[in-house]
Formats: sequence, structure tokens, C-alpha cells
Amino acid sequence: MHGATAWGVASPRRPSGVPGVTMAGFHIPDLRTIRMVPHPAVTLLVGFGAGTPVLDEAGGPRPVGNVAAGPGFGSGGAVLARGENVECVQVRLSPVVARAVLGVSPADLDGAFVDLDDLWGREASRLRDRLSGAPSWRDRFALTDALLVRRHQAGPPVDPEVAWAWRRIVSGRGLVRVEGLAVEVGWSRKRLWSRFRAQLGLPPKRAAKLVRFDRAAHRLTAGEGAARVAAEGGYADQSHLHREVVAFTGATPSAVAEEPFLAVDHLAWPGLSRSRR
Repeated sequence: MHGATAWGVASPRRPSGVPGVTMAGFHIPDLRTIRMVPHPAVTLLVGFGAGTPVLDEAGGPRPVGNVAAGPGFGSGGAVLARGENVECVQVRLSPVVARAVLGVSPADLDGAFVDLDDLWGREASRLRDRLSGAPSWRDRFALTDALLVRRHQAGPPVDPEVAWAWRRIVSGRGLVRVEGLAVEVGWSRKRLWSRFRAQLGLPPKRAAKLVRFDRAAHRLTAGEGAARVAAEGGYADQSHLHREVVAFTGATPSAVAEEPFLAVDHLAWPGLSRSRR
């Protein structure tokens, strides 16, 4: 619920054919201005139907149809979204598979967003048309996943060492000592940092902070107290948590706890929501 308008939210019954890919569907008759909260994934928004969402950023308002955004998109509270009759499939790509699916490295997105048509050409517009004509969310998810699988199979993988380092950061909930990752994969620190940034779109330390923030933000939204979230989330104290949340969102922890973008996550991504606690 956001204001007086309910968000229609759907999630697939089956996992994606690409490991590290999750999807959700949204139908929002009246999307009042919300903050885009950073997330440790590459995000795709494939819109269909009559409405067109608008993203407000530093360059001003911009209507968007199909977009791709890099990990941490919206950091600093710099991006707001609004619109009417918004219907879209949202895809979250693990940075490990994003390069293959997108056709470019997440680093090329530079933390911002680009038109998906610029990356995929007519494939993007064809997908939008097919989603518009699909009779159900089940069919929309199947159409989207079929394209993701095809592109992933044809795209280049990231280095195994880079993928391993990312998964260590995620499984460790952002609390791993990133300085030790290079030793664990048998690379120099410089080589790992360079390859990680080039292939995933952000350096390891930033990735760990983002993963840690994501878990903390969802625990705050679930109603947990800031002191407990800070103590159990790897922050030095509650002030440290406050600074990190403000840095990522431009808002205080109490404000982030009320974000509608996060409040629907347990419906859109039910398995992931449970794993954050």
C-alpha cells in the first residue's frame, strides 16, 4: 500500500533458467513519488501497457520504458520514480551473470541507467510488445526468462575468481574481510580489484558495503530496531548504521523503514526476504 493506492505484485512460481536471476511483476495505478533504494544487483525494468513511469534524477525528469541500471542505482537518494498505470516486469541480475545477459559489463552502466533498447536493439521492443499481449503474469515471466536464458547462453562469463569473490561477499552478508579475498583466490590485490570492478561494475569494498546495507535496510523495514540491526549487521554502532543508510539513500533509517519500494519486497521476492533475516 502506498498512499491510498494498492500495488499489484506478482512473483514467478518457478525459478529462472539463469542462476542468479529473479523477477517480479508490478501493476501500480498511481505511483506517487518514491525513492529508488540501492540494491546489490543489476536491475532491468521492462514496461508495457498504457502507462510510462518517470525517473527524476540530476538531469531532470525522464520518461522510461525499458531500462537497465547498475548495482547501487539510486545511491545518495538521487533518483525518484513516479507515474500512473505503471505495469512492468522487474528483473534483478546478479552482477556475475549480468555481463552475459546485457551484452556489456555492468561497469559500463556506471551506477546509472541506460535505455535497454540501446543494449538489445529490437529485442527489447519486441519483448515489450509480447508482454503487452500476454494474458497472464505467468506468460510474461516465461517470455522474459526465455530471452534472458538465450542471451546468457550466448554471452561471455566473468572470471571464475571474480564470481567466487562476489559469492563470498554475498554469502558473508557483506561482513567478509575483502582484503583477504585476493589471497583466497590466489591473485594479487590489484588484479582482483581491477577485474572485479571491470566485470561486475563496482569494487569489492563497495560491493560489501552495498550487500550489508541491503540486509540492514530490509531488517529496518521489517520493524527491527536500529540498535539491533547495527549490532548484528556488522556496524560499529548505531551512528555508523545511520551514516551508511544516509550515504546510500539520502534518508534516515527511520525514513527508510517506511519506504514503499522496500515494503513490498516480501511479496515480490519472498524467498530472498526470508534469507535477509
